[in-house]
Amino acid sequence: MIQEKNKNFKSGFAVLYLVILVLAIIFIFSLSISILTFTQEKISQNAISSVQIYYASEAGIEDALLRLVKKINWSSPYNIKIDNATATVEISDLIGGTRTVVSTGNFLNQIRKIQIVYSISTDQISFRYGAQVGDGGMVMGNGSKVLGNVFSNGNVIGGGTIQNSIIVAGSGNRIEGITVNENASVHTCKNSTVLGNLTYVSGGSVQNCTVGGSTQVRPNQIDPQPLPISQNQIDRWKANALAGGVTSTDVSINGIKTLGPIQIGTSSSPRNLTVTNGSTLTISGTIYVTGNVILDNGATVKLESGYSSLSGIIIADGVITVGNNVVINGSGQAGSYILLLSTKSDTTNPVIDIRNNSAGSVIYYSNAGLIYLKNNMRAREVTGYKIQLENNTEVQYESGLESANFSSGPGGSWKVVSWREIK
Repeated sequence: MIQEKNKNFKSGFAVLYLVILVLAIIFIFSLSISILTFTQEKISQNAISSVQIYYASEAGIEDALLRLVKKINWSSPYNIKIDNATATVEISDLIGGTRTVVSTGNFLNQIRKIQIVYSISTDQISFRYGAQVGDGGMVMGNGSKVLGNVFSNGNVIGGGTIQNSIIVAGSGNRIEGITVNENASVHTCKNSTVLGNLTYVSGGSVQNCTVGGSTQVRPNQIDPQPLPISQNQIDRWKANALAGGVTSTDVSINGIKTLGPIQIGTSSSPRNLTVTNGSTLTISGTIYVTGNVILDNGATVKLESGYSSLSGIIIADGVITVGNNVVINGSGQAGSYILLLSTKSDTTNPVIDIRNNSAGSVIYYSNAGLIYLKNNMRAREVTGYKIQLENNTEVQYESGLESANFSSGPGGSWKVVSWREIK
């Protein structure tokens, strides 16, 4: 009897143990499924949240671009709400025609960031010399100076000083009466002083020249260089001005006025631009004048601050006259200049006529005519088919002109040059 009870007890215990084991297995299995389900749900929620945060960040970028394109007021940083997420948008200052925009999407302290670089379309022109001269050559008056290098396809003569080096290209061309503080490479040197080394072309000559360094002969002539702005580039700038509209009358600035982009007159009916005595013209886009440009005594011409470190353009098919004490400046930032360009072809009478004491961050350019600089005026760079510097005129080159970037204006063509997630 006792043995039978023990046997039943053992059987009951085995059944109970088996039940407990089965229940434990079921519990563990159920717990595993619950944990797996919770994990998968969490992963799904995180994935959905991550996508929401990304789209919130993208929405911030799109909002910033809309504000920039439409010129809607903004301050940096600013926040926008997208459903349950938030985007914090930071817009950098304009540097070299480029802004960086960063949008940070945030939901429950989960972060995703997108960064874009937004850039205005520019044309880079390299002015490598204080003065670059075409076949017409350059005449320098007594006391005139070029504080930089000079490259000329024609003769350079007179009584001026080149602070750095000079290269005169072409067969038979010469320097005469010039002082060069560094080196000179020419076909012929006559009645000049070269404090550095002199290199002349075989077949040329050295006549009454004082040389501080060595004198060498090269076998081949120095090849001419084209002027740095092509006709195609000039035509594109004219088209940029035309896109801003055409006025069929002369434009006279009295007082303070902002202008551009604009075309003044037409080729069949040229019109003039005048900035009167003591008045101020602020350029907001490329200006194309089919007639003459007259900047009266004491006038001021400058770029709108939105140009930042970029440069702006005034093109004239006629004569550009810059009166006494005229001031021409860029936006106020380093590397910003105004280019005054005349397309008129005349090598006898000036197509750009700059009077006494004018100054500023200005580049004078003529692809087919004479640029005439009078006493005591200053320029940053001069490029022309023919150049004449009167007594005490000074051209002071700046290194940033090696890669000057010209824009049709703050309202010109912009593009996104990069778009990427950074976090």
